Amino acid sequence: MSEDKLVDKPALDIDGAAKRLKPVVNHTPLQFNANLSRKYQCRVYLKREDLQIVRSYKLRGAYNMMSQLTPSQLAKGVVCASAGNHAQGFAYSCKKLNVKGVVFMPIPSPQQKVSQTKMFGEDFVEVKLVGDTFDDTAVAAKAYTLEHGMTFIPPFDHPAIIEGQATVGVEILEDYNQLEQEPIDYMFVPIGGGGLSAGLGYYFKEKSPHTKIIGLEPEGAPSMLAALKAGHPVMLENIDKFVDGASVKRIGDYTFSICKDALDDMHLVPEGKICTTILQMYNEEAIVVEPAGAMSIAALDDYAAQIKGKTIVCIVSGGNNDIARMQEIKERSLIYEGLKYYFLIRFAQRPGALKEFVNKVLGPEDDITRFEYIQKHNKEAGPALVGLELKSKADYAALMENMKQYQINYNEINKDDNIYGYLI
Repeated sequence: MSEDKLVDKPALDIDGAAKRLKPVVNHTPLQFNANLSRKYQCRVYLKREDLQIVRSYKLRGAYNMMSQLTPSQLAKGVVCASAGNHAQGFAYSCKKLNVKGVVFMPIPSPQQKVSQTKMFGEDFVEVKLVGDTFDDTAVAAKAYTLEHGMTFIPPFDHPAIIEGQATVGVEILEDYNQLEQEPIDYMFVPIGGGGLSAGLGYYFKEKSPHTKIIGLEPEGAPSMLAALKAGHPVMLENIDKFVDGASVKRIGDYTFSICKDALDDMHLVPEGKICTTILQMYNEEAIVVEPAGAMSIAALDDYAAQIKGKTIVCIVSGGNNDIARMQEIKERSLIYEGLKYYFLIRFAQRPGALKEFVNKVLGPEDDITRFEYIQKHNKEAGPALVGLELKSKADYAALMENMKQYQINYNEINKDDNIYGYLI
């Protein structure tokens, strides 16, 4: 669809979707969180879609759409493109409906999500790894769909998908109205392609118009924010794929048609902040969240003044976090928190230069976490890659002062994304 031709806001049968999904999905809990409530001096509830059957809300939209296909369409089979969570919901739906499905996933998809997709679909699904991003994968999947006369089940941009995701909101209001009399003041919602935010926004504007809907995107993939600024969906040239469940180059046409009116605010969350939140939720709450699922909680610091004394719902959208990514998550968190730094250092060509650096430049609690010469020959004249972990963010100023005092020849590569990407 061309960017200057906007689709009309669709009519959604959310109550019908809720009835279709009731025997299939878990009614996930809406949990009051005492620690977050104390920290922000408000009432924070977590909608735990990480506890869904496939560990994300994506099952809702996939099953809602597939369950409405004709017997002829189901007999020919279905296709989807997904970075992981939609694939798992799709696969589970294929097995539940006894339908053949083909899943296209980006090549860099976490192995955990690939394995889970195969587990949920069993013999009913085939997985094909194609392309570097979701958008590349979607092109291949749609071509395959046409070639084989199958039905494409999109991850977000279809009214039936949006209806299904909206049932998260049906459950929230059902549970909340049994607990409290006052309305929900703020709801924080992660956005990738916009299916969840469109569904929740549509439902809450009708059933709880007092609630402010805050849309959240990772800093490296602001496709909804770009669309809102432009007045229509736009294709981003480059995105950071780290938050794989919420990193798309272009949000949907149907989702934009709803979100442009339903969202009260849009906010970008740094990837490093998301990583810090993942670690905090694991260590303090024993909750495993994936990067997209952590965004709603990660954003609270930036809204602390506004939400004080209010009632908040954070959508924990998924918990499919591959344990193999934890080292990268920790690294990104430390860098964001100002505790981890990398330098290229040319040590002076004299005896004792390295010893002087360790004893005089580094602080008493600074830790060398990586040291290697970049140049393989004539190491005495070549630069060394040095990774340092600090005890406190405040120690950085003293480190820089010591570097200057002892005339250390260095380049800090945290601040150069290209060099950091090559070396770290």
